[in-house]
Amino acid sequence: MNLNKAMIIGNLTRDPEVRTTPQGTSVASFGVATNFVWKDANGQKQEKAEFHNVVAWRKLADIIGQYLKKGSKVYIEGRLQTRDWTGQDGVKRYRTEIIADNMIMLDSRGAGAQPAAPQSDLPTIEEPAPIKETESDSDEIKLEDIPF
Repeated sequence: MNLNKAMIIGNLTRDPEVRTTPQGTSVASFGVATNFVWKDANGQKQEKAEFHNVVAWRKLADIIGQYLKKGSKVYIEGRLQTRDWTGQDGVKRYRTEIIADNMIMLDSRGAGAQPAAPQSDLPTIEEPAPIKETESDSDEIKLEDIPF
């Protein structure tokens, strides 16, 4: 069995660049920064930024180009892909990218973020399901019911 899955939450490092292939397919490319925070041996908070190259195709590329901008907070889900090419200097180069399958905009709509489109306009974006509170206690999971 094989698995190639990438999931990140971060902020766009630049405005998405949307292009169209000669066949008329939209493709968006942009960067997303994520932060890793930990405490070192002295108990001091440390932080390291990682920068991810992301590519989206077709309708998702159009949506990203329309609604995201530098600084936007997003959840990106996709797969890793590495491509190679030979530069003008004759040196072989490599670039690892996340090929996005799904995107969720995480900016709060009231905080000056980009306007949210109606759901009918965003068929490729999955919104997180709302948490429903139950009225009965019969659905409650008790600690002693967990088998491990």
